[in-house]
Amino acid sequence: MSTRVHMYYTYIMTHKRNHLFYVGVTNDIKRRTFEHRNGTYGSHTGRYNIDKLVYFEEHLWIQEAIKREKTIKKWKREWKQNIITELNPEWRDLSAQWDLSIFEEPNQETNN
Repeated sequence: MSTRVHMYYTYIMTHKRNHLFYVGVTNDIKRRTFEHRNGTYGSHTGRYNIDKLVYFEEHLWIQEAIKREKTIKKWKREWKQNIITELNPEWRDLSAQWDLSIFEEPNQETNN
């Protein structure tokens, strides 16, 4: 019997020009990335097209992830840029190769 360890993630997303940041916490980094990419215009991430995952870290405990999120949110812009650059020097979209299609809603029209 295998026991799956549930991970929590603190992450930073940005947009094409890399000057707006969104710092968040999730227990499913792939699903959350999909949600950001498909955000509605009315949301902060949708309005500013914040859909590029540039940094994330794993935590075993949700309390650790939330504490880290709150810490990073308080940081100056330069500190956020430094932590991203340290682990992702080219500011690549870390989710670019992920298959996120599993989160898409099935097309309802095909059932008619």
